[in-house]
Amino acid sequence: MKKNEFILLILLCCFCIRPVYSQHQQQPGQKGYMVPVCVYEGDTIPSITLRTVYVYPKIKFKNKKQERYYWKIVRDVKKTLPIAKEVKRAVIETYEYLETLPDKKSREKHIKLVEKGLKEQYTPRMKKLTFSQGKLLIKLINRECNQSSYQLVKAFMGPFKAGFYQTFAALFGASLKKEYHPEDEDKLVERVIILVENGQL
Repeated sequence: MKKNEFILLILLCCFCIRPVYSQHQQQPGQKGYMVPVCVYEGDTIPSITLRTVYVYPKIKFKNKKQERYYWKIVRDVKKTLPIAKEVKRAVIETYEYLETLPDKKSREKHIKLVEKGLKEQYTPRMKKLTFSQGKLLIKLINRECNQSSYQLVKAFMGPFKAGFYQTFAALFGASLKKEYHPEDEDKLVERVIILVENGQL
């Protein structure tokens, strides 16, 4: 870490801790905030956990086209990441509920209801996505669920529907089998996701 970055980090810590400490010292009757404390050698000290701050090297764009591409990734991630996280929640909830159903017939009935509900809820939103956002969403679902979209459809709706949706996606040059590779081709996307999730971008 560079010297100026270290100094900035120390200053940030001081500014984050000082207001809480001063509020803790306010006189009785005044409004303040309760904070966790720890006792060290007889002294009561406010104990505050600061969120992680991610520091990456500054991107040096070769040209305006490269810079526009980066901001396009930022925009696309902000639009598709919430949907991928919703899909993850839906998958977990559906799986957990299916485990409570007594037989195959009732599970198949529930899957049809889920499929219908998902179509009604997400079709209008999917229509608003650009082609590149749709392809990114497929990758982000793989990132969030640790399975490809194809595997998810196959697990819940069977191999026939998985094959149908895969063929349909292929007509548009996409693939439900596309995987997310944060250490390789999706390294820049992963950086953007981390910063977006942490509120730094």
